[in-house]
Amino acid sequence: MSFSGSLHALQSQLCTAARQNRSLAKNLHAQIIKVGLNRHDPFPNTLLDAYGKCGLIHDALQLFDALPHPDLVAWASLLTACNLANLPHRALSISRSLNLQPDHFVFASLVKACANLGPLHVKQGKQVHARFFLSPFSDDDVVKSSLIDMYSKFGLPDYGRAVFDSISSLNSISWTAMISGYARRGRKSEAFQLFRQTPYRNLFAWTALISGLVQSGNGVDAFHLFVEMRREGIGIADPLVLSSVVGACANLAVWELGKEMHGLVITLGYESCLFISNALIDMYAKCSDLVAAKYIFREMCRKDVVSWTSIIVGTAQHGQAEEALALYDDMVLAGVKPNEVTFVGLIHACSHAGLVSKGRALFRSMTEDHGIKPSLQHYTCLLDLFSRSGHLDEAENLIRTMPVNPDEPTWAALLSACKHHGNTQMAVRIADHVLDLKLEDPSSYILLSNIYAGAGMWENVLKVRKLMMVMEVKKEPGYSCVEFGKESHVFYAGETSHPMKDEIMGLMRKLDAEMRKRGYAPDTSSVLHDMDQQEKERQLFWHSERLAVAYGLLKAVPGTIIRIVKNLRVCGDCHTVLKLISTIANREIYVRDAKRYHHFKDGNCSCNDFW
Repeated sequence: MSFSGSLHALQSQLCTAARQNRSLAKNLHAQIIKVGLNRHDPFPNTLLDAYGKCGLIHDALQLFDALPHPDLVAWASLLTACNLANLPHRALSISRSLNLQPDHFVFASLVKACANLGPLHVKQGKQVHARFFLSPFSDDDVVKSSLIDMYSKFGLPDYGRAVFDSISSLNSISWTAMISGYARRGRKSEAFQLFRQTPYRNLFAWTALISGLVQSGNGVDAFHLFVEMRREGIGIADPLVLSSVVGACANLAVWELGKEMHGLVITLGYESCLFISNALIDMYAKCSDLVAAKYIFREMCRKDVVSWTSIIVGTAQHGQAEEALALYDDMVLAGVKPNEVTFVGLIHACSHAGLVSKGRALFRSMTEDHGIKPSLQHYTCLLDLFSRSGHLDEAENLIRTMPVNPDEPTWAALLSACKHHGNTQMAVRIADHVLDLKLEDPSSYILLSNIYAGAGMWENVLKVRKLMMVMEVKKEPGYSCVEFGKESHVFYAGETSHPMKDEIMGLMRKLDAEMRKRGYAPDTSSVLHDMDQQEKERQLFWHSERLAVAYGLLKAVPGTIIRIVKNLRVCGDCHTVLKLISTIANREIYVRDAKRYHHFKDGNCSCNDFW
């Protein structure tokens, strides 16, 4: 074989290495150095590309640093390698030393890095856009498509639309990115209109619309669209759309539909796909089927940080703290580095088990051992840990000294703890401070009113109620959805028009009578209306979760778990009622409310009566 033929063969092997494995790429690199070709085009750039695609980012950086005069191809290869390794910060940091005019390949890599950094880096993204606009490559449609995607991920679809309208020859990528941009922001009509107009009604366009709808909280629309896609015979050659629909099932907590999607995943042969398995773990955990979530996790051949974090968080949310912490130990032994979400789940687990020392140690380990900067969510979890365990002074000190501003839920968590532990003096002091904030959540006002009422400060109770009127704060109507088989029903608080109203009311009265025999006395403290005690009790009687449970007991197969999703936090009285019903009816009741998961069984709840 001629010399040029040997070079061509070696380059082909490098390209193959980029698609195969790391050891092959390194062996070929050694061979290139051995024959003295390591500084001759095109090998450095091809090697950079191979290392990037193999995930060998450190080797790529070393190779790049050894180049005396890297050209734009080398720069583009290195920036692409950083993006593939999910190191967008590194890509932008490296680009600052670029002393050449970027070409279209480099601009595309920089835009992608900005997009991967997310909405907090809008300024950097706009700066790259401005440089591109002033460059000789400003008409490049590939970079423009990347800009549309970037603005889509930033939540700025109007900026993306301006770029979209400037593209001379729209391709599938630009259409898909723009559809995704509208759908992500919940601008359904514009997303659907664009989807109907695109000449590229392929799987990627469908996926962009469905995934965007899921991300914007329009899971029902996403599921109906997926059914339409299947009817049109669109082949699922890429499983991303499946993970999105599984995610919709998780958000909606529709267990039966989730199981059907799991069956479709198996039918299509994607059960071994890592991100599909991760989505299924999350879905089953959010649908209160932790047994299925654990089974999928155990059966996975390969587990990444998302797999471990999903099962740890799911286990913690369902009150199985010791098991969640044991899973974390297994994760560390497996050599998987935890992320920010992992520690949210771990500290949450400690909170529900009263493991204050362990929680403190994990919080320190997060920063000292793993270099993760605590977010507001981490501080809120730590505060919740202190509060639940009765360390109220430490909790108050934390909320006043933490480097991030506490939000309304954080203050509400401390207030709830003060109320729970009967520290009226601290509760009133915190309430006075919170009252000066611009509250938005109706439940915060209710909490304030309850605290002032408990302290006998009726003038303050009146002040809170007046403030609610002035701020036009309206409590969101409570509703609960109960699911069994392929059937689900939504009940609203106070609903009296259901076809089975008489049967439901008959069962509820029987249950109420039995509960009162067992010492149940209605807790009307959450009813803030000016009415007599009997009317307050009647208000509680019509809460949506009670209607849903009664309907479930009447309709579900005897002995099966009753699964309920509630849009608001379960009130204290209903929580007591559900515990009693689980004993009287000898049934397990799973409730996912706005705050957490409750497993009612034999008169107890997995939340240990604090939520």
